[in-house]
Amino acid sequence: MKTRAAVAFAAKQPLEIVELDLEGPKAGEVLVEIMATGVCHTDAYTLDGFDSEGLFPSVLGHEGAGIVREVGAGVTSVKPGDHVIPLYTPECGKCKTCLSGKSNLCTAIRATQGKGLMPDGTTRFSYKGQPIYHYMGCSTFSNFTVLPEIAVAKIREDAPFQSACYIGCGVTTGVGAVTKTANVQPGDNVVVFGLGGIGLNVLQGARMAGANKIIGVDINPDREEWGRRFGMTDFLNSKGMSREDTVAKIVEMTDGGADYTFDATGNTEVMRTALEACHRGWGTSIIIGVAEAGKEDVPQIVDMYMTGKIEIDPMITHVMGLEEINTAFDLMHAGKSIRSVVVF
Repeated sequence: MKTRAAVAFAAKQPLEIVELDLEGPKAGEVLVEIMATGVCHTDAYTLDGFDSEGLFPSVLGHEGAGIVREVGAGVTSVKPGDHVIPLYTPECGKCKTCLSGKSNLCTAIRATQGKGLMPDGTTRFSYKGQPIYHYMGCSTFSNFTVLPEIAVAKIREDAPFQSACYIGCGVTTGVGAVTKTANVQPGDNVVVFGLGGIGLNVLQGARMAGANKIIGVDINPDREEWGRRFGMTDFLNSKGMSREDTVAKIVEMTDGGADYTFDATGNTEVMRTALEACHRGWGTSIIIGVAEAGKEDVPQIVDMYMTGKIEIDPMITHVMGLEEINTAFDLMHAGKSIRSVVVF
């Protein structure tokens, strides 16, 4: 079949909208029509050539929501018509990691996923006879994509795709870091470095957990208003401040340091600042890199959104068609968006 997709043909080049050939699902795979996809900093990181696993040409995108249109042999957990969210961290339920209960980093298809391939070692996308790589096992910048059955989570059908797609990465990563990784308790003091799409969801998670002080740190003063909207109690504009001064200020604000600090920037200097801002003896610093939610958790987070326990819609600052996807990257780099969503 044919599918319209935004393809990254090379690093540091704008995405090109082309029509690809897409092979149907094989055994254990599902064909999903992507209805909406978020544009995340991770996509930009790969497109800018910084990702050691970044492969070109590829179909980027890992934050999507859509409808199952076809299933391969042996698929039992979903059927055509089901609404799903693709999972870049799958859940097989059988590997050592899944069975441990200590991590969500399923290893079942990790080797092939990191090479931009499906579990059988081949790709389903091609362009003019040449293979196009998958991305993070998802490739949601294509109107249709094929995924392993263990990499989709079935969700309720009344959840709007435009909002639900953000749960595929940004929401689960931020909220999960608080509730799963850190297990923040009522009364804890929390500091969040970087108030973008991930950081705002860390704030939401901290508010849900009943944290006492929830301090947001950012170099963009415009983020203060956003932070307070999602649960931040105090704001620290660290622009121009040294690491030592930033740490000293946080120690002062929290009476000795934070119980938990979260780095949502990916900047190594900020990571060190976050670590040093922890309370002596028991403070914990979480460097956010991988979503903590799996197939079991994603539907629950969708429910939390639908029942008003968490907010998503205000963070979706821009909605556009596939032809405008490069604009989404420009807005992100300029700091003018929290999250842009492409609707097919």
